[in-house]
Amino acid sequence: MESIAETSPRFKARIAGLFYLITFVAGSVALMLGRKLGVYFYVLNIISTASYVVVTLLFYGIFEPVNRGLSLLAALFSLSGLLFGTLSMFHLVSFPLNNLVFFGFYCLLIGYLILRSIFLPRILGVLMAIGGLGWLTFLSPQLAHYLSPYNMAPGIVAEGLLTLWLLVIGVNEQRWREQASAQRGATE
Repeated sequence: MESIAETSPRFKARIAGLFYLITFVAGSVALMLGRKLGVYFYVLNIISTASYVVVTLLFYGIFEPVNRGLSLLAALFSLSGLLFGTLSMFHLVSFPLNNLVFFGFYCLLIGYLILRSIFLPRILGVLMAIGGLGWLTFLSPQLAHYLSPYNMAPGIVAEGLLTLWLLVIGVNEQRWREQASAQRGATE
């Protein structure tokens, strides 16, 4: 566990980008081909969900130096959305709320954390916040249906660009360490 904690923030960001990519690919194939895939529909959704759990946990660690409480809150929204989505997929429980609403709050919080960070470009934070607003249209099924697919585009674009950024560049490690050091100093 100690070696994971000591892992380079840039490496963690790139791993998060890799798992984000796996989430996108598996989730997109499952969404496009749907139940025609048979059992593979469920397998792809489980792979997508498990990958997003990894992204969520890595993001918690990456954004903890920005604001520990908001990073934890974001992680809780994401994990809740994943749990409700999985339970709904297997028809174990029916929820009156679309699980994309949880990801709306998650993306808003991640967007804010990126804006407050000094180790990622602010434009990614703006895009994530806009994407979060798109996911929040699912608070009203009628509104979401009326705006579809345009309400989903900002989230897909924002999360896609964040994925690419993390894969190719990661985070500015020196600035991440500066922010982590400042956060530790502020809490002592």
